Amino acid sequence: MINLIIIDKHPVIRVAFELYFKDNPLVKLVRAFENVSDTFDYLSENEVDVVISEVDLPDLNGITALKAIKKTYPKVHVLMFSSQPEEVYALSTLKAGASGYISKASNIDAVYHAVLKVSKGETYLSDFMTKQLINDDNKTNGPRRLKKLSSREIEVLKLLSIGKKNKQIATELDISEKTVSTYKTRLYKKMDVDNIVDLLHQTENLDLV
Repeated sequence: MINLIIIDKHPVIRVAFELYFKDNPLVKLVRAFENVSDTFDYLSENEVDVVISEVDLPDLNGITALKAIKKTYPKVHVLMFSSQPEEVYALSTLKAGASGYISKASNIDAVYHAVLKVSKGETYLSDFMTKQLINDDNKTNGPRRLKKLSSREIEVLKLLSIGKKNKQIATELDISEKTVSTYKTRLYKKMDVDNIVDLLHQTENLDLV
């Protein structure tokens, strides 16, 4: 039996998962949480095989939470679950330690198959993302550049794209303003721009927000 927990701030989604996995012969949804803090309390005392975690969590950035879970519980497989664009976030979450990425637009049966796959130590990506990777030569320059970004750089880029200032980004990611500036410099170089306006223009073209 695969012990599963879900972290999602939306009650409707948590209830939907509870109903879907009720009496499932292979997967047992042992708990559903709305934040990361309660999840860590549970993981410290219970055996869990797979965690489905939303990217946009209320108490901690989803990728930061992912890294924390993998650092403390390396045997737990984390499947990231989000409405954010797959072409932007899927690869960055895998770089951060996720076993897979599934869109909230997916059929719930796809979530079930993703859980089965990652529980075996395999990686799950949608057919869309798999084809994107296979046909990499046909991609535009923007997505190619995004693949070169670290998970933290993706986080900083996202926050910049929604108008966050350096101080706000530093607070949200729990890093210094100087570090934020360093990440911005790296983003300029990797995205082949030399100012924030052009960087955000690249963001608009990539449908990051």
